[in-house]
Amino acid sequence: MTAINKVLVLGASADQGLPLLDSLLAHGFMPTAGARRSDALKDTPFAAVPVVHADIEDEESLVRAMDGQDALAMHLPFEFDRVRAAGFGARIGAAARRAGLGKIVFNTSCFVADHDLDLSAHDGRRDIERSIAASGADYVIVRPVVFMDNMIRIWSKPSIVNSSIFAYPAKEGLRVNWICLPDVAAYMTSALARQELKAERVLVGGPETLTGAEVAERLSQAAGRTIRFQSLTPDEFASKMSLLVTGSPDVAPHSMYDRMAQFYRWYNAQPTSPLVVDMAASLAKLPITPTPLVDWARRQDWDRV
Repeated sequence: MTAINKVLVLGASADQGLPLLDSLLAHGFMPTAGARRSDALKDTPFAAVPVVHADIEDEESLVRAMDGQDALAMHLPFEFDRVRAAGFGARIGAAARRAGLGKIVFNTSCFVADHDLDLSAHDGRRDIERSIAASGADYVIVRPVVFMDNMIRIWSKPSIVNSSIFAYPAKEGLRVNWICLPDVAAYMTSALARQELKAERVLVGGPETLTGAEVAERLSQAAGRTIRFQSLTPDEFASKMSLLVTGSPDVAPHSMYDRMAQFYRWYNAQPTSPLVVDMAASLAKLPITPTPLVDWARRQDWDRV
């Protein structure tokens, strides 16, 4: 396979896509955003990046978007309907095969096990992975664990700013290799650059394995005041999410909030944390310099929501 230069990016305008564009440009790649809207990058720092029409519900649009590209790098919307998620993967895989695409790098945006968990969003990710593997293109599946950037979302940051409490649906002893979004982008860029990686699934994380209390210690260092950890049950987390978005704390069974909580019910129930990353193995395949949590936290504003 020849060296990759031109990269189609799906999800380029979202919070995981913008750091990827930044990383690709910094490493000499020529990204093109695939989006349903021609002005998808208009109000971003990457307005000069070309945009082509691409719709994950429309295989023909994907074939046209991939024409002339060397590779595809993408993350996809979280989809709690497994059949619909599998459809995304099937169309992308078929389009890549038809376009003769050389490589696909997929950021799963969450931990993905090597077997189904009877969790629709998780198992749909596995269906997408299978379609990528069947596309005929080389591929690297990047499986990040939990994002540091979750701490600055509307359902987390206000409690840190206003009450000095880091509240999260992780049990007290759950250990996590928290990772920031620019590092996910760096892993993806490394996956594109390394031609020898042809059929890989790589669990990735940050450099430290931390409990919630240890995260709070590092947030305290960054914020210059004491922040403590509050372990929420997944049900409490789902109720808070529902209240923020819908105005009601009631969580209907099988709703988006219930299904989000299912992930953390499963994480918390495991005898060994699935969110711990063998960093030596990850960095051997995708050599980057991962960011310690305190360094990421010092770049955030902990005085304003």
